[in-house]
Amino acid sequence: MKEKDELMNTHLYDVTVTWTGNRGEGTKSYRGYDRDHEITAEGREPIAGSSDPSFRGDPTRWNPEQLQVVALSQCHMLWYLHLAATAGVIVLDYTDDARGVMALNLDGGGQFVQVVLRPTVTVSANSDIETARRLHLEVPAKCFITRSVNFPVLHEPQILRASAKP
Repeated sequence: MKEKDELMNTHLYDVTVTWTGNRGEGTKSYRGYDRDHEITAEGREPIAGSSDPSFRGDPTRWNPEQLQVVALSQCHMLWYLHLAATAGVIVLDYTDDARGVMALNLDGGGQFVQVVLRPTVTVSANSDIETARRLHLEVPAKCFITRSVNFPVLHEPQILRASAKP
């Protein structure tokens, strides 16, 4: 076991989630409280959270399902940028219009069944488009978040080449 311990390098991620939706009677009734909460961590601005509006949440606040999709998209982007830099692909712009699909069970539970990442990546005029495309296939083996979920994370990248400057 010592060998495995030597290979493991752990990182800790401390966050605080504080419910702010008590209207005065707590959870006395299902409809009697808000799902609002704040997500905080030392040195960071708070994130206003709630549940999905379908589950009585505030539509102006982030919900856990959105944050799951965000985490997968962020992780993919950051690894992609790293791989691009080391492969000599110059990324000039990156936008991901990601979508998560969650299915509900008859008992009210549910789970994500897939997330589709749809990054649009603009690379410099002299960057290799095929390398830029292939790098997306390498990311899932590296991305900590993708490696930690039990549903498919699909990729539909669009690679654009920037115009050469005259």
